[in-house]
Amino acid sequence: MKAKPSLVDLDEFDRRILAILGQNGRITFTELAQQVGLSKTPCQQRVKRMQESGLIVGFRAIVDPAKVGLDHVAFTEVKLSDTREEALREFNAAVRRLPEVEECHMIASSFDYLLKVRTADIRRYRIVLGEKISTLPHVASTSTFVAMETICEAAR
Repeated sequence: MKAKPSLVDLDEFDRRILAILGQNGRITFTELAQQVGLSKTPCQQRVKRMQESGLIVGFRAIVDPAKVGLDHVAFTEVKLSDTREEALREFNAAVRRLPEVEECHMIASSFDYLLKVRTADIRRYRIVLGEKISTLPHVASTSTFVAMETICEAAR
């Protein structure tokens, strides 16, 4: 299991910087500094410090899944046959290698993991489920819930 990350001490400027970058990671340092009420250099230094501390882990482009033909979302419950630490590590490492799995969460429930799986359509999902997810280490059973519509999503 992962060690609990140490908390980073943040002041109001840091919190405002994070909020703005969370909405627009491409904002210029000049604009960012103006919006938070700092000059450019201290603003850059704060962002650099937050990156070096691991608080900011990266920046990315957010792609519209429908425009690249990946608008089918299914949530897959996964129950494992073995939940000892080694089995969990093996499952975790293997599931990270599946590009169709957008998210994977260990769950405290009657099943062990909840996966968010994005594919082109239900036929492709069925292939991913049968040939990839079901063959992951220690998978005993799965259950699928298909999303009919996405109302809100963290990545957008």
